[in-house]
Amino acid sequence: MLSDNELNSWFRREVLILEPSLTAFLRRHCSQGDEVADLRQEVYEKALRGAGRGLPDRAAAYVFTIARNLLITRAKRARIVRFDFVADLERLSVHVDWLTPERRVSASQELARAREGLERLPPRCREVMRLRKVQGMKIREIADQLGIGIEAVEQHITRGTRLLASHMLDSALPPAAECAAIPVGKPREGV
Repeated sequence: MLSDNELNSWFRREVLILEPSLTAFLRRHCSQGDEVADLRQEVYEKALRGAGRGLPDRAAAYVFTIARNLLITRAKRARIVRFDFVADLERLSVHVDWLTPERRVSASQELARAREGLERLPPRCREVMRLRKVQGMKIREIADQLGIGIEAVEQHITRGTRLLASHMLDSALPPAAECAAIPVGKPREGV
């Protein structure tokens, strides 16, 4: 067990220097910017609590893994995960010894399930969802690129999100006719 002085010294020396990059990471992956300070504090609390049992070898990997896991937990609670969020988290190269094989398998299975759900959407709905959730395009840009109305894009996103959430929870998508029935509409001028 570490003394408070040793723990505080480690925290100042190894963790606080990560604050700018940790804040940027949380801001980039957090849907609500006003939560970043609270999330950062939660990461610090978990890091201190865990380090109290023994200092990690690689503080940066340890802190960013805590942040990543916290974001994943929050996303799971929301039941709907942005695909770009999951893809960014997958690219984050954090090598942590305590990330169990079971957790890695579970995360890989969930990502595969999300990809499967996306592939099972009707073609137009899948394309809209890909452009919005994976490419991060704005609704207006999607409407212009696909030559459809803004309302049609919004309907595809709403229904596609609901169908994907249903797939993630039940592994069965409702009938594809739901997305296919969305009117194309015309792009509005000057929007």
